[in-house]
Amino acid sequence: MIEIQNLNKRYGDKVALHDLSLSLRAGEVFAFLGPNGAGKTTTIKILTGLVRPTSGSASVGGFNIATHGLQAKALMSYVPDEPHLYDKLTAREFLRMIGDLYGMPKARVEARIAELAEYFELNDFIDDLTESFSHGMKQRVVIAAALLHEPKVLIIDEPMVGLDPKSARDTKDLLRRLATEKGVTIFMSTHTLSVAEEVADRIGILSEGRLVAVGTLAELRSLQTGRGTPGHQRLEDLFLELTGNHSNGNGKKPLQEA
Repeated sequence: MIEIQNLNKRYGDKVALHDLSLSLRAGEVFAFLGPNGAGKTTTIKILTGLVRPTSGSASVGGFNIATHGLQAKALMSYVPDEPHLYDKLTAREFLRMIGDLYGMPKARVEARIAELAEYFELNDFIDDLTESFSHGMKQRVVIAAALLHEPKVLIIDEPMVGLDPKSARDTKDLLRRLATEKGVTIFMSTHTLSVAEEVADRIGILSEGRLVAVGTLAELRSLQTGRGTPGHQRLEDLFLELTGNHSNGNGKKPLQEA
């Protein structure tokens, strides 16, 4: 459902992405990890059509983002790390607006709002102006809005930000259900390594614009790194070593294989 081929992005002299290639199948939960400045946000902006690549291509559902952006965007939803709502709309009005933007029949919009409001426990405040909402309440509404038109691809940046433990657990369960029961492809960028371990089918680790590792958790653990026994490393240790952020005890970072 998502195909990224030889993607490069430069901002002047800065290389944000270097020859990135990825293929995500339908129904896969993919966790995209990397330190700040690694290129995760640039990748998401290219996938969502907000930024054009310098070279290479990205497609969703067979539609090239650069040449068939509307068709690609109709298949996907994007949840940013900061929830943005219209302060003078209620949550219900906001969800209805999203339904109108996707051209959904009104009866289907109302049915989906009822389903999502129940699941995300929005009913107590769904008719209140969103300007009064906490960060966590806004996050729940934004995720509900992203799922309203039942997308084939969900791109989500830091999905657990601002959620209380129950809402975070419900969201993780929902992501797995969407993938396994609905065949939704989920591209998830996160700094929360435990979320990647719990939810993702595969994990990709980005460092300085390059994809330095990709695979299942078991496959990543089988990598020969400078710490621990292969097959038993914590994801945190693997991440720090592969991104060159781990100290070996004498203040120096370990060498990485090319």
